[in-house]
Amino acid sequence: MFSPWYRWSGRRDPENHVCLNVVTYGPGGRFTMTDRGRPALHRSATEFRVGPSRMVWDGSALVIEVDEWSSWPLVSRVQGRIVLTPAALADVELPLSPDGAHAWRPLAPVARVTVDLSQGHRWQGHGYFDSNHGTSALERDFRTWTWGRFPVGDGAVCFYDAERSDGTRLETAVRFDRDGRHTLVEPPPRATFGRSRWLVARETRADAGFQPRQVLAMLDAPFYTRAVVETQIGGELSRGVHEALDLRRFKGPWLMPMLATRVPRRAGWG
Repeated sequence: MFSPWYRWSGRRDPENHVCLNVVTYGPGGRFTMTDRGRPALHRSATEFRVGPSRMVWDGSALVIEVDEWSSWPLVSRVQGRIVLTPAALADVELPLSPDGAHAWRPLAPVARVTVDLSQGHRWQGHGYFDSNHGTSALERDFRTWTWGRFPVGDGAVCFYDAERSDGTRLETAVRFDRDGRHTLVEPPPRATFGRSRWLVARETRADAGFQPRQVLAMLDAPFYTRAVVETQIGGELSRGVHEALDLRRFKGPWLMPMLATRVPRRAGWG
């Protein structure tokens, strides 16, 4: 959905604009997102392949084999493997809009992740796997949204907040246990914290009176930011991944040429 080539094509053929977006942070961090054409796409019930990279479900884990090139200004090959092993699979889909045009599926809200990539990125730890999908352009139906996933107890809680284009709001809080069971809970109060380097406004949920804070910058773009954020939920301090998206900025035609420098287009397989 963030591909300028897909936007410029009129969004007529999504299967002709596919990619595997891999981002690493810190020293040696890389950003890979190559927009590839229909010949690069191969998929089955257990495999999703885009050119030289693929994702395979082996029955107990999602294995991601990466063979990509990072974008300007650090152009280099990014290769390796990521293995995500769910503690359990969640069978839930949550609508993000009343008409069902947008939905979120937290497939593995609690998981173990092992990363072994070039540039020295090797890591093991707590993670998750989810999916957003829809039948309408995000920027048509939303103005802004924020999302956060925070480990709590032996599970995790996710907050999904959005301002829709019609002025209504999405305010969803979901708690997951280690077995993948979910419970819709009353969200704590909204709490703002510092803007990103591109001045994208940010907020999350926190106990009344607690001030969330960014503890690690991850990805900053003119319309999007991802960071590790610390908040407090039910008296428990938690650090989790937080995202903020300004779709009013994403609408701007000035943004697409900027994105094209980071998202090259290859119509074929390679």
